[in-house]
Amino acid sequence: MTRRVILGVSGASGAALALDCARVLHAAGIGVELVLSAMAERTLALEIGPDARAELMALAGRVHPVVDLGAAIASGSFPVHGMIVAPCSMRSLAAIAQGLDDNLLTRAASVQLKERRPLVLLAREAPLTLAHLRNMTAATEMGAIVMPPVPAFYLRPETTAEITTQIAARAVDLLRIAPPTAHAWDPTEGNAP
Repeated sequence: MTRRVILGVSGASGAALALDCARVLHAAGIGVELVLSAMAERTLALEIGPDARAELMALAGRVHPVVDLGAAIASGSFPVHGMIVAPCSMRSLAAIAQGLDDNLLTRAASVQLKERRPLVLLAREAPLTLAHLRNMTAATEMGAIVMPPVPAFYLRPETTAEITTQIAARAVDLLRIAPPTAHAWDPTEGNAP
């Protein structure tokens, strides 16, 4: 089976996370099945620039319209190794947690859960309401990995790009389909976990 992963991109702030996840997957030789929400496209342009969408699409093996609930990735019979939603808005998290498969992104996420495949949600919001926390709990109870994109400060990143690249690499590592690429904590470097 060809190694491939679904990358869902919602409209939360943190569009660089999507681009970095696609870069890490591409560098590992893993095919990307891409689905973007309408707000994701807007956020990519606002946060990164007009060329971000084109670069993201170039890194994808296939791009699926978010309204196409009949796309291959909406079926459990379509072989993928898992899915990352980066960033994952609270709206997308709520839909996934409650099984509201109202667009291709949330449907594809639900398929990963029902097929018991890895689903990594880079949930992006702060501060969190009780509804957000309950949705995170519900998604976790169903098997998702909720990974808020929190920097590994012990690595002493100097740029935002270093932060987003590390978070993206860690998200891909959680799928366990390629050798780890995220920089691991090393006690001999004098960093504290």
